[in-house]
Amino acid sequence: MSEIYDALQKVEKKRVIRPQVEVKEEKESQTEIHTLPKVTGSVFDQRPVSFFQPGQFYHLTKEPFHVTPDPEFLFLSPSHKQALGSIIYGAKNKKGFIVITGEVGVGKTTILRSYLAGVVNQKTKIIYIFNSNVTFKNLLKTIYKELGFITKTDDSTEMLNGLYQILMKEYKEGNIVLLIVDEAQNMPMQTLENLRMLSNLETSKDKLLQIVLIGQCEFEQMLNQYSLRQLKQRIAIRFTIIPLTKKESIAYIKHRLDKASANNSQVFTKEALKAIVKEAKGIPRRLNILCDNALITGFRYQKRPVNLKIAKEVIGGFNGKEKSSFLKPPYGTDNFGKT
Repeated sequence: MSEIYDALQKVEKKRVIRPQVEVKEEKESQTEIHTLPKVTGSVFDQRPVSFFQPGQFYHLTKEPFHVTPDPEFLFLSPSHKQALGSIIYGAKNKKGFIVITGEVGVGKTTILRSYLAGVVNQKTKIIYIFNSNVTFKNLLKTIYKELGFITKTDDSTEMLNGLYQILMKEYKEGNIVLLIVDEAQNMPMQTLENLRMLSNLETSKDKLLQIVLIGQCEFEQMLNQYSLRQLKQRIAIRFTIIPLTKKESIAYIKHRLDKASANNSQVFTKEALKAIVKEAKGIPRRLNILCDNALITGFRYQKRPVNLKIAKEVIGGFNGKEKSSFLKPPYGTDNFGKT
């Protein structure tokens, strides 16, 4: 395990630190009003269209809780750090099969994109399979195409023989060829059974093709099936990302706010944070959705910082239990009071 952390630390030392842009804080006016068009319905049905409108109100320079994975906001809990280290170590040392699993929204794709951002200028050729619902033959054809070759046959055995020659050439040139399969739980069983044949492409010391399988928790159950026992035996590194603890969840939110804040002003009350963290259950994507909608709702009510009652309303909308207070006119009122 220490080898994995050593590999991760080497990458972190190479990470480029972007200079922080100084943002001058404007003096807040007591009559300052940030208006939005009249909105009806759930907060989850209404989104700002042109820019992140609550940003100025909460003194943010960018949107901190976007649901799209962004390596710039990467937060490494111990579990996420070990997952990233597993990919780095396994690929660099040509271990063959690497499996990373976790609940929906736990941060698997974010970790993967962070890894990819770190190997852009290295001698690594990436084959990224977004749609894993493919036949083994089509998978082989995709590998050929991404490596710049065209298959001249439909026979899987001949394609594997040809791929061996291609991978040997890459190996001699010092290149790492990495096949990444996202949403691996959607891959047909027949294709998974045949994946083991890619593991046979090797030298006496190293695997020629490094394969990272990223999947949800049900993928673990699939791998335990008897029909996939040969594939399972070939997996060199296997790791499951676990949800954040309550302490890590608070740190996650503060980390993203620090990245986006212009003056480190308070955005959420402690009570609001506790309610959001409890509802999110350690899943980063849920944290993003709840915090993002809390900022929008707080902005509509001109409430700074976001308090407990705003957090509760957003949680109610998230669970489909919308409260009538949300539909009351937000401006010129103080519906939410103090926490």
